[in-house]
Amino acid sequence: MRFEVLILGNSSATPMYERHPSSQVLNFNEQLFLIDCGEGTQMQLFRYGIKSNKISHIFISHLHGDHYLGLVGLLSSMNLSGRKSELHLYAPAALKEILDIQFKYSDTILRYDLIFHPTNSEKPEIILQTKMLTVTSFSLRHRVPTTGFRFDEGKRSASLIREKIEKLNVPTVFLSQLKRGVDCIGTDGTRYSASELTLPAPRSRSYAYCSDTRAFASYISAIQHVDLLYHETTFLHEMVDRAEETFHSTALEAAEVALQVGAGKLLMGHYSARYRDLTPLLTEAKSKFSNTHLSEEGKWYLV
Repeated sequence: MRFEVLILGNSSATPMYERHPSSQVLNFNEQLFLIDCGEGTQMQLFRYGIKSNKISHIFISHLHGDHYLGLVGLLSSMNLSGRKSELHLYAPAALKEILDIQFKYSDTILRYDLIFHPTNSEKPEIILQTKMLTVTSFSLRHRVPTTGFRFDEGKRSASLIREKIEKLNVPTVFLSQLKRGVDCIGTDGTRYSASELTLPAPRSRSYAYCSDTRAFASYISAIQHVDLLYHETTFLHEMVDRAEETFHSTALEAAEVALQVGAGKLLMGHYSARYRDLTPLLTEAKSKFSNTHLSEEGKWYLV
């Protein structure tokens, strides 16, 4: 089952050095989720072969332009391309007013249902739940109300031992039940034991997205033991005073967060335009948390 993230944009407020403002696509079992939508997002989708009309849910962390200014254009293009399927948008409540004004004065009438879900920047909330995926929003600390998002995979099925299945000629109708751990009995009385015909279910995976934020205690509980943590790393720690002033994090602080929560892997991003070469940011973070990686636009990262 696919569970991976494509980076569309990893720059901070100013696009620079062929880096674009924040945006990424999460592919969960071929269901596409867009996380933030800075300028140029729809061109990045096209560049990397993602069909925007296959996106079913969009999550906006906060209302600074580098995280949402590409949204009006994307929604409008979806309309022009004939989208009919509903689209769910999770974002600060004020974004609804912004979109309504934009569409009013451009005389745009969407031909698909845009279902708006206001997020709560004050406390964690489950904002989407299906059988196989739970999405939770949680509070971040920035200059405007901001939420992070955590994606948790549901319980995974066991894997069939194909050699045994074929040797015993197990009826196909039993396979899904065996994967769920249910023993089956054939019409001739043969008993098929799930424990003998399957391997243990793989561990469920998780991904957390922490956009613009100061590193602080209150969101630590929301991202405990996450497999892949995307955390902003706007500055080197030598600029920690600037990070505090602008409510951002340094590479060292992000690494400390990853270490504290027991993350499997740290993915860096939201790089300041002052850094053309990102190697010093990576070196700083790895000094505290070794399994750290620079996010690169156009690259998929497994959760």
